[in-house]
Amino acid sequence: MILKSQVEWALHCCAILARLPEGRYLSTKALAEFHGIPKEYLSKALQAVSQAGLVETTLGPSGGYRLAKPTTDITFLDIVEAVEGKARTFTCTNIRENNPCLPKGYCDDRPCAIARVMWQADEAWRASLHSVRLSDLMTTLAEDIPPDIFRSSADWVQRRLK
Repeated sequence: MILKSQVEWALHCCAILARLPEGRYLSTKALAEFHGIPKEYLSKALQAVSQAGLVETTLGPSGGYRLAKPTTDITFLDIVEAVEGKARTFTCTNIRENNPCLPKGYCDDRPCAIARVMWQADEAWRASLHSVRLSDLMTTLAEDIPPDIFRSSADWVQRRLK
């Protein structure tokens, strides 16, 4: 399974937005510049996250994005599904019915064994993403990123707040 690059972008942007002061916004332009990605494509990902109610947006010269919920209320799964949708990652087209050895009129109405395994894996993947909150990521980033880079990144963002 390959997720759209917009999933990565949305996750990183939400991590940046998680550190904004109350009531402040960060523009798409600043988020795109910070991550070195095209603003036009990032806008699409941010719109999806906004439509899911995870971020708020405001228009105009002081426009931008901020989180719509506390970091403890946003999971990785919320962000992934906002961008990718909630559909299963595996679709069974029931090709087993094409087996030339099946007797005429044979019908097995149970989902096939392959589909069941794939759906179980999809559920496990989603459960794993659902168990990680944006607040967990913020703790990990604070531990993983050297303090001087963490501080200079925060200062960079601070200078671009709306």
